[in-house]
Amino acid sequence: MLAGVAGLVAGAMSMAAGEYVSVSSQSDTEDADLSRERGELRDNAEAERDELAAIYVKRGVEPAVAQIVAAQLMARDALGAHARDELGLSESTTARPVQAALTSAATFSVGAAMPLLMVVAAPANALVASVSAASLAFLALLGAIGAWAGGARVLRATVRVTFWGALAMAITAGIGKLFGTVI
Repeated sequence: MLAGVAGLVAGAMSMAAGEYVSVSSQSDTEDADLSRERGELRDNAEAERDELAAIYVKRGVEPAVAQIVAAQLMARDALGAHARDELGLSESTTARPVQAALTSAATFSVGAAMPLLMVVAAPANALVASVSAASLAFLALLGAIGAWAGGARVLRATVRVTFWGALAMAITAGIGKLFGTVI
């Protein structure tokens, strides 16, 4: 149980740290893109308006109407219009490193706690098999719930998460066997 709790905490912290670093890098890239766009707007607003209008034409707007739309959007919020339509950035998709880290740690903890409960429930002589089976069953269940909640194909997601979870468990056990240690 102690090793399981330590693994849960270490895993949650590792997931949070990795997610924070990854999403912070994404945030840095977004900031750099916006900074570059600010400079382009400052140095050549007319070319930027034409660039925005071209985006709208590619989406099916008539060229004359696209020029009007681009001019009106830029008059109101030029950087916002380019961020959204040229760069694909919006308030709802902006990188949030702390939120991502906390979410990752929380979901990892919930997922890891489920098989850890088997340590309490399973008989000592069947502990490894019980925890392994429960881990795969919970992975399958969580994969199915996640797919269903996201509107994805449930069977495909369930098989994918279960397969990769089983592979990770097998590799981990294989490394333990190679070094003569139970992992």
